[in-house]
Amino acid sequence: MTFHPFGDSALLINFEQKIDEVINARVIALAEAIEAAPILEATFITPAYCSLAVGYDPLKIGFEDFSKKIKSLTPTDPSHFATKKDRVLEIPVYYSEPHCLDMSEVMQQTGLLAPEIIEWHTSVEYRVYMMGFLPGFVYLGSLPKQIYCSRKTTPRLKVPAQSVGLAGQQTGIYPSEAPGGWQIIGRTPQKIFDSGKQNPFYFMTGDIVKFYAV
Repeated sequence: MTFHPFGDSALLINFEQKIDEVINARVIALAEAIEAAPILEATFITPAYCSLAVGYDPLKIGFEDFSKKIKSLTPTDPSHFATKKDRVLEIPVYYSEPHCLDMSEVMQQTGLLAPEIIEWHTSVEYRVYMMGFLPGFVYLGSLPKQIYCSRKTTPRLKVPAQSVGLAGQQTGIYPSEAPGGWQIIGRTPQKIFDSGKQNPFYFMTGDIVKFYAV
């Protein structure tokens, strides 16, 4: 675990740089420890696959002192790193037309028929590793190797809200209409981001997601 300046008002904590469930559990455990601690200087906490960004007020504390406070909170008990399945969320998906915008391209890349792609996509449980690039967008992993595929060469200007896409070894859900380059294979009727709610996010990092076809 290494600490690096992240601009002039944040630090970036890097863990081993790979997509791994146990590493991600360590990231989340540290994020939860920081959130629960009385570190008044922390302005935001953003967990990712294998890193954690934490903001602070440079007028109140410097990088070195803030890093020391974070290090003092780092869990050392292995039980903190155990992956949890407290929330398993089952998500319905329409894999049919007109929602499967890129199914033919995924078929070309994988050499599979559409029913086989759907079967593989619904065959495993996915972990919510991180949230970004839109409010509520979830990065889920990992896909079965049989349906790994590359992003689109030319991203779409408008991907419909709640579209389910593939990119590399990841799958994800678009919370709102936005530009995007993921391969869209379906769409869920489940609203995953609602700005009108007190807690607008349907998912949390560490959740387990299981897709099923409707």
